[in-house]
Amino acid sequence: MSTPLSVLDLSPVTTATPGAMALHNSLDLARLADRLGYTRYWVAEHHNLPAIASSAPDIIIGQIAAVTMHMRVGSGGVMLPNHAPLMVAERFKVLEGLFPGRIDLGLGRAPGTDPVTSYALRRRQECAPNPDDDFLERFQELLLFEQGGFPEGHPFRNVHAMPSDVALPPIYLLGSSGYSAQLAAQVGAGFSFAHHFSDLDPVAPMTIYRKHFKPSPQLAKPLAILAVQAICADTDAEADRIAATVDLNFVRRRKGEFSPLSSPEDAAAYEYAPIDRERVAYNRARMIVGSKATVLDRLEPLIKATQADEVMITSMIFDHAARKRSYELMAEAFGLAVQSR
Repeated sequence: MSTPLSVLDLSPVTTATPGAMALHNSLDLARLADRLGYTRYWVAEHHNLPAIASSAPDIIIGQIAAVTMHMRVGSGGVMLPNHAPLMVAERFKVLEGLFPGRIDLGLGRAPGTDPVTSYALRRRQECAPNPDDDFLERFQELLLFEQGGFPEGHPFRNVHAMPSDVALPPIYLLGSSGYSAQLAAQVGAGFSFAHHFSDLDPVAPMTIYRKHFKPSPQLAKPLAILAVQAICADTDAEADRIAATVDLNFVRRRKGEFSPLSSPEDAAAYEYAPIDRERVAYNRARMIVGSKATVLDRLEPLIKATQADEVMITSMIFDHAARKRSYELMAEAFGLAVQSR
């Protein structure tokens, strides 16, 4: 296939892999993805989740960019409700200054955590924390800092995001519904649809984005990324075995139970109630699990239906070696060109 392939990494924490090791595993996987010819490598922002070590994307982006050469590196994404727009602007200007032409700024509307943790993240930002969705206000403020667009008399008129001679990297809006697709189209930004956890058919928002896209100085034509959860192994049976980790994690989260990822063996031994098995089947319907041939058979019609310009793969796999093998096989399936060191 000729569709570009990218990585979305959550730095999975498992019962055998503590948080520090999960972060080092991300660096290891990034080096591999860079050699295999992946287009970009994005890291997520989540908080207070025992299975995810990725809580500070700007920090890990810098570390990944420093140990890779070819890929773009970015956030998938920075959860804007958690951060002052000026701080986001400055941190990503610093990254762009250090690694020019290789940084992406993906922005999300959700806090990436539970309400109490979200409050803890935001409570020092303002006198009275706003319980409402203020993403659009924060996003507009971010753009005004970049464009120097605050009107005369505004308190931020003379506030400049530093370094002022470095432009913000390309902006992508992340979403699991039609709202972010419409907003991304209106402002001429890239768009990434989170099919890996969304209950919505991806065709509609991806079509809305492409249909209503307005060119901007940063992006002349739409760039739509489809993010999917995929697990690839040498055989369908092996991929199915590995995916049992995801099955159990999904079931537990639906019950409000949060813990590090369990091994496929522990997942196989778990006593699933009938409702649990229904939930597993529901989640498996949007996952891509199998050998190279099976993965391509599942992905090709989805790419065609959504007209995705790029596919971004996330894989919450228990064993790090198996996760690396999954990305190797998908690189082969998509015919990626291996990069020289």
